[in-house]
Amino acid sequence: MLEKIREGSQGVIAKSILVLVILSFAFTGVSSYLGSSTEAAAATVNGEEISESALEQAYQNERARLEQQLGEMFAALSADERYLSSVKQSVLERLVAEKLLDQTATDLGLRVSDAQIKNAIMTEPAFQTDGVFDNDRYQAILRQLGYQANSFRDMMRTDMTRRQLVASLVGSEFVLPGEANYLADIQGQTRDIRYHWVDAAPFIAEAVVTDEQAKSYYDANLAQFMSPETLSLEYIELNAKDMAAGVTVSDEEAKTYYDENKQQYLKAEKRLAAHILVSLGDDDSTAKAKANAIYAKLQAGEEFSELAKAESEDTFSGEQGGQLDWFEPGVMEPAFDEVLYSLSKGEYSAVVKTSFGYHIIKLLDVQPAAEAAFEDVKSKILAQLKEKQAVDQYFGLQQTLADVTYEVPDTLSEAATELGIEVKSTPVFSRNNAPAPFDNPEVLKAAFSTNVLLDRMNSDVIEIEANHAMVVRIKSHTAAGTVDFAKVKSAIVERLQQEQANEVARAKAQELMTSFSSDSAGIDFITKTKLGRFDQEIDGAIVGKAFQMAQPAASAVVDTVALASGYAVVVLDKVNAAEAIDDNMLSSLKQRLSSQYSEGDYRALIATLKANGEVLYSSAQ
Repeated sequence: MLEKIREGSQGVIAKSILVLVILSFAFTGVSSYLGSSTEAAAATVNGEEISESALEQAYQNERARLEQQLGEMFAALSADERYLSSVKQSVLERLVAEKLLDQTATDLGLRVSDAQIKNAIMTEPAFQTDGVFDNDRYQAILRQLGYQANSFRDMMRTDMTRRQLVASLVGSEFVLPGEANYLADIQGQTRDIRYHWVDAAPFIAEAVVTDEQAKSYYDANLAQFMSPETLSLEYIELNAKDMAAGVTVSDEEAKTYYDENKQQYLKAEKRLAAHILVSLGDDDSTAKAKANAIYAKLQAGEEFSELAKAESEDTFSGEQGGQLDWFEPGVMEPAFDEVLYSLSKGEYSAVVKTSFGYHIIKLLDVQPAAEAAFEDVKSKILAQLKEKQAVDQYFGLQQTLADVTYEVPDTLSEAATELGIEVKSTPVFSRNNAPAPFDNPEVLKAAFSTNVLLDRMNSDVIEIEANHAMVVRIKSHTAAGTVDFAKVKSAIVERLQQEQANEVARAKAQELMTSFSSDSAGIDFITKTKLGRFDQEIDGAIVGKAFQMAQPAASAVVDTVALASGYAVVVLDKVNAAEAIDDNMLSSLKQRLSSQYSEGDYRALIATLKANGEVLYSSAQ
């Protein structure tokens, strides 16, 4: 058969067809290079496109950065599609800003020479070994990042040109000494106040709220009474830990395993160590010299324990003649460990350096390695064998679970029957109050996915943790909506009663403020001197009001402020100038102001470029 095909392929007709096929591929390839790309643009900036692929790559890079920065927190955040959408939108805005800057830099004629790029590469610490440019390291890093040398230089040229523009703007920002001094004076200012709290609680009992008032409030504030989207799930769960409880392992099996793996049950050799320590301190050479001097005394015949008590800077062990503890291999630092296990009983070492300082180490005693008796490790072996059998069973069942729930995607009953387990159900929950383990980000993502939520299909197998997996499907689903008035009526009545009580308290506070005099006999004021702007000892609303009030002239200034329950009458008696403003504080304020000014300048530049240009976003964004 193959011979006939080969013979036929040598004919004139076959060769003609082959030529046509080759030409068709050639012209198709050429047209793909010459023709315009059909890839959709995520945005167009003054006629220049930002491709969807460029956005996706930048978005994935940002996701990786956030995952590294936030760790487990990112897993929880990423379960919310709205969060990921906001991240992607912020990445797109950054790409738009960069495109605007690149275009502006080109219009202004900003350029970066090849020599500047070469110098930047040569002086980049990441490309250096021992402070000298290393071409092999440079090439290796480029390969790791997926760059060719030419494309990397082009990227650096674009980035350095863009930075020229930004640096010329934000680099010209400065902070006047007077600005920092003024801010320091304002922040360090304190105030002497008195305040009197008019509690609203006693007036709640007198407040009357009708059904009509409660309903009117409900109708006017429907946004406050939205219920979140909720659902309940059916699920099948496999957990090797639970399976282990049903596994039976005999004592004979455990003994056989013990006999075959005795090397696992050796108790490691332990050594009782003592040392004399000289801490590194600020002068390494001085510490080393002191340690060598102590070693010389030992060599001259002085007693180790007495020298430890007199000379060791580890005072706790020094009181015990230098004795530390029993150590197994690998417990101490490698340098200490290596020396300790090279000594014979009663022998001491030469001077040894670790991160703690200079040691002279002595071996006091040795506990030889020993074989653990079967009875001592029996329970551990039984648990280990049960776990192993359970894990083996788990992986077999997991594959069955995956196959059956995929083949029969509209029910879990078939898989439950096949596995010999039951289908369980969850209580109703929302995205933000899911019980464990359904608060796992992967479970939430699957539960609220289109496939499970809308198409009402089984999810894929979701791995909760090692050897613990489940498949879920929707049991019930309630879309977000407005809570019925009857369910929130009592809460509304309580709120309106509180508001009425607060209004009575406000009126009484206003009355006290109006009738206030410097002595104000009969009013129980609480006095606070030198109140700081960030003081947390008293209600934040009172602190805020105290620093909003005008500086007293001839007499105290009085005002009122709303609290969580009631009102307060606040009396400002005196404004005190800031104390103890040092150079470090002023320097820190200057840096903070400079950063704020630079950030404002950058945002203003991007806003201006957007306003004067044309930025079009695709409908998908």
